[in-house]
Parts: sequence; structure tokens; C-alpha cells
Amino acid sequence: MATTINADSSHGLKLSSDTSGDLELQSNGITKVKITSSGITDTSNNVITSQSGKNLIINGNMSINQRGNYSTTVNSTNVTPAVDRWLGRGKGSAGVFNILATAENSNGFNNHVVLDVTTASTPSGTDSYRFQQMIEGYNIGKLNWGTANAKSITLSFWAKSTLTGTFGGSVANGDYNRFNPFSYTISSANTWEYKTVTIAGDTSGTWHTTSGLGIRLNFSIGAGPDRLGTAGTWSSSVLEGVPGQTNHIATNGSNLRITGVQVEEGTTATPFEHLQYGEQLALCQRYYYKWETSSSNNWVAWAMAANTTNMYGQVPFPTTMRNNPSSIEYSGLGWWLGGAVTAFSAVTIAESGKDSCTMNFTSTGLTAEKMYAVLPNGSNNYIAFNSEL
Repeated sequence: MATTINADSSHGLKLSSDTSGDLELQSNGITKVKITSSGITDTSNNVITSQSGKNLIINGNMSINQRGNYSTTVNSTNVTPAVDRWLGRGKGSAGVFNILATAENSNGFNNHVVLDVTTASTPSGTDSYRFQQMIEGYNIGKLNWGTANAKSITLSFWAKSTLTGTFGGSVANGDYNRFNPFSYTISSANTWEYKTVTIAGDTSGTWHTTSGLGIRLNFSIGAGPDRLGTAGTWSSSVLEGVPGQTNHIATNGSNLRITGVQVEEGTTATPFEHLQYGEQLALCQRYYYKWETSSSNNWVAWAMAANTTNMYGQVPFPTTMRNNPSSIEYSGLGWWLGGAVTAFSAVTIAESGKDSCTMNFTSTGLTAEKMYAVLPNGSNNYIAFNSEL
């Protein structure tokens, strides 16, 4: 037997339970949300993904910047990390663009990136410039890509451009042999606009679902004709954008601003998933962790000297990293045992692990079997561990 709860006439809301046991939230007789055994569905009967963990993109609001890269340069031959989980990539012509991390409150976001062209070049052939994020395989398993049950995804983001027209991008697999270009339109120059793109799941190809590279999301800054393909079509050809797209890289001084990037299961874009700062930092530290301090009272590790030139100490991580760190960066570290701090001549990984690394700190004047404090030595003091895709 159906049960109905009516609100007053000024709201026109009705919560009803039909004979199947489903619950419906109606407005003026029109069903807006239905709760069924399959979950919560919208007006098109699409299942609405829950808020928690729906966004496959990490740091889509550009708020975490452990590297401190407030301005990085991408040219025709390099790969450049930007704010956490994002990077710029260039290949081919002589174009150059900078990635600027910028604080500005707009549309509920405090940060965005500016992709600013400083050297223009018209892309040809296989030239390609892009801003991208690599999504880990563990996070895409629910999409069933590479099977007959592949699910669609919806990309949403805010963009602001000095140029107008059609712009492009693509999604691709980790093996770089499955591509689906997408397009979006900027209608008004220098105005924030909200964009959504739905991409059908791929029923073919290999899509990694463990700790390897699952999905590449690419925003094209410019691409030659050999890298352009029809939007919404899966292909084994390397495609980074769409025919007729506006190439920022071809116009000196042009720029594209992006924030609020979300990729979620389904065909409907939902509000951006705003995580607490600490939650998002921990997600980023799975791929890159940086210990940094300006205080000599903050010690990164204790280390024991094995001989007169090498000491070994363990640096723990605040979260389990994706894989054993493959490389480190460091600056301004030394050892102390009373008196002045002595700088290290080298710092390397002796034993790599997902939860900590045993480090080999190299110097002179050590005494075997003595313990030393590893701490800052001057300014710009840090050590960082990289486990990026």
C-alpha cells in the first residue's frame, strides 16, 4: 500500500512509497529523486554516486602544492610537475608554457592553475602540449573498462580563457594505446565557465586496476593534426584533442585557467567533492612526500655511523606510498653531534619501502657506531620522496 507524506502547498514536496517499496521525492508532482534497491537515482534514472570518494581526481581544486612549484616551465621536450598530482608535458615544436599556481577565491575555489603561453608555436604533425593527471589503477576498477560492462564517466571543471572557441583534451589508458578525445567550448573570454563532458566507458583495451597507471586525463594546450581525433570515439591511435580546436600554444600571451576538476562514475556531473585539507594532503602524499623545515630543532632522523663516511637512518612516511619511492630530492641537510652542523656530501636510498626508507647519509669525520642527528643545515631544508605514476 502506497504511503504519501505531503508538505505544504508553498513547497509542493511529496515523499511517497509506491507499491514496489521505492521512495520518491517529488516537486509539484514530478519525481526528482528516487531511492531504490539499486541506490539513489535522478530524474533520468541514473544512479547518483555517493559523495565520499566519488572524485577519481586527486587535488582537483589545486590546493596542495608540496613541491612549492608556483611557476614551472614546460617546453617541447620536458615533463614538469606542478601542484600535487598534476604535471605539464611538451613534445615537438618550439612552444613554451608556464604553469602558475594561483590563489584566488572564485566559484567556491581558493586556488587554480594558470597555463600561460610564453613562447608561441603552431603545432604540426605529432606535436603535443598538455596539462594532465595520472589516475592510479586501484581507483578505476569499479568502472569495468576493457569489458562489456564498461561504465561511463563524467568530467567537470571550471575554466577561464583569454581565447574563445572549441578546446580539446582526451582520456587514455596506462599503456598509451586507447584514446578518447573530448571537446568543450569557451563562450566568453576572461570569464569563469563551468564545463561538463560525459565519456562512454571503453569496452576494449587493457586498463590496469592495481597500483599502476589506470587512466590519463589530458587537457590539450595545443596539438598537431596527427594528434587530433573525433570527440567521443575510442581509438588505438594517439589522440590528445579534436580537429578545429583552439591551440593556446599558438598564441603568445594567451592563457587557460583551470580548477574544480572532477571525474566521476555516471553520466551526470554532481557538485565538486570538497575534501578537508588533511584528507587531500594524505592522498597526495601517497605519490609524493616532502619533509621540510626551517627550524634546527626539527630533526628528520637519527642515524648510526657504519664507518667514517657513511651513516644509516630511517625516515618514516605519514601514509603508505603507492610504491617504493624510486627517487629522492633533498637540500640543506647535515649531521650534528654537538657543535656545528656538517653538511652531507650525498644522500641516497639504502633500502626503499612503502612506509619508510632507510637512508645512506654520506659525509666525513664520522665515528663508527655513534648516533648522529640528521637536521637542517642552513636554508631551503627538505627531503622528498617520489612514487608518482
